[in-house]
Amino acid sequence: MDASLVIRNATVVDGSGGAPRQADVAIAGDRIVAVGQVSGRGAEEIDAKGQIVTPGFIDVHTHYDAQVTWGSHITPSSWNGVTTVLIGNCGVGFAPCLPERRKMLVELMEGVEDIPEVVLTEGLPWNWQTFPEFLDALAARNYDADVATQVPHAALRVHVMGQRGADREPATAADRAEMARLAAEGIRAGALGFSTSRTLAHKTLDGRHTPTLRAEESELAEIAAALGGGWMQVISDFEDVDGEFAMLRRLAQGSGRPMTISLLQREQRPEAWRRILGHIEAANAAGQKITGQVMARPVGVMLGFEISQNPFIGCPSWQEIAKLPFPAKLARLRDPAFRARILAEHTDDPTLRHRLTTWEKIFPLGDRPDYEPGPEASIAAMAARAGVDPSAFAYDMLLENDGKTILYRPIINYAAGDLGAVQEMMQHPNTIMGLGDGGAHVSIICDASAPTTMITHWTRDRSRGERLPLEWVIRRLSRDNALALGLSDRGLIAPGMKADLNVIDYDRLTAFGPEVRYDLPAGGRRLVQRTEGYAATILSGAIVQRDGVPTGALPGRLIRGTS
Repeated sequence: MDASLVIRNATVVDGSGGAPRQADVAIAGDRIVAVGQVSGRGAEEIDAKGQIVTPGFIDVHTHYDAQVTWGSHITPSSWNGVTTVLIGNCGVGFAPCLPERRKMLVELMEGVEDIPEVVLTEGLPWNWQTFPEFLDALAARNYDADVATQVPHAALRVHVMGQRGADREPATAADRAEMARLAAEGIRAGALGFSTSRTLAHKTLDGRHTPTLRAEESELAEIAAALGGGWMQVISDFEDVDGEFAMLRRLAQGSGRPMTISLLQREQRPEAWRRILGHIEAANAAGQKITGQVMARPVGVMLGFEISQNPFIGCPSWQEIAKLPFPAKLARLRDPAFRARILAEHTDDPTLRHRLTTWEKIFPLGDRPDYEPGPEASIAAMAARAGVDPSAFAYDMLLENDGKTILYRPIINYAAGDLGAVQEMMQHPNTIMGLGDGGAHVSIICDASAPTTMITHWTRDRSRGERLPLEWVIRRLSRDNALALGLSDRGLIAPGMKADLNVIDYDRLTAFGPEVRYDLPAGGRRLVQRTEGYAATILSGAIVQRDGVPTGALPGRLIRGTS
């Protein structure tokens, strides 16, 4: 056998859900050619004794739509064993787009996905107008992960309807026909699906809602019927659970396309997810493929003096320093007089108060974050033990580490103060794993590390409930997501499969605390989490990272679907 790479003495967790087994893995070119006892030598070999080998992970919910146009490293996802990413989620993206309408899409992405306008303006090359041209631009680039795309509904609306689309006016028959034609064109060019957003949370910085928020069923139905391939990805508030799901089910039935829906536990309606999941189950029983897309940990905002939000942004005194460079801001925050003044203030905005100063629901993250903290770890409990006001306690904690300390406010999936609901969602047969949002919300959240913490928390470290089998978690991160996307060539360690693999030091595997970097175009800021324990990540048979350090190999390519 002529092997380009052999991984020896590994504990293979192959993505099928089967029990781990001792085996060698041989690779020739970009394919796995043998799993078992490999006698022949490889041109390169890795001794994985004491380590596990898994398929590369498939991240079906990212927002690297901008990053893939200017960068080759799909970080932080590629730091977390991810070898395939899907962009174009939640109806937002940058194609198709006429030159005179670029500003609309930039403003939308700036607000919806928290990517600063200056970063997008400086970074986006705009060497496309149509969706097929966008794919051609990506196909000309090399990456450290494979990239798949979806046709975003908001971009279609703005492209076809201009300001009318941005203003959420009803689409005319001509508008609907053109959007349907362009969506089908995108699928034929290689997109793996179509996405739309129906949530109030998605808006521009000046408060305008996403163009797709109240899109009529007739518009969605005509687009869906034209697709001819791929899935439909939807995020909705489900204000009327039964009515909204009935409409989505009609779309799935009329189009014959599978659909995936963000499934979340919201604080305001902590049991609504059960009703949605019941509808998903009923749809699947009737032969319609609808999945709930689930996050393996809470979705929460990061709070810190160096990033977008902190507990004091609603206070009048904060406005005096909000736009200062961080060193100058930090100097003012350390001033005892300023501290006393801002601590005496509060915000009149009830939403901000609930989000940013509900101290019993705010936790320090530290260098090894715990995403299932108990009530005793909250700022409220810590302040009570110290005998001080929680606002003052949080302020002083945020000043530690040269003002770089970050606190964590779980907003979604933590209504009961634990991950019991998440476990039920994850274990349901009609759900898949996703919602990491890599590339978006770059100064508010940092959830692209979810694959790593899903492994460490649920299989090794959890202390507040049941742990889950390692082989089951790996299958959920790899093969299940690959099949949901129709990518049958990956997510499984078996002869003939694409050679996307992770060699992991399981005992050492860790996602560290979030940190701020200024490495986006124009010096833009983002939160990242470094990881430890990925001894090697292999993409298309080439080692792209060793112990978290890029090798320089960039075999990642655009994936084009075959509709």
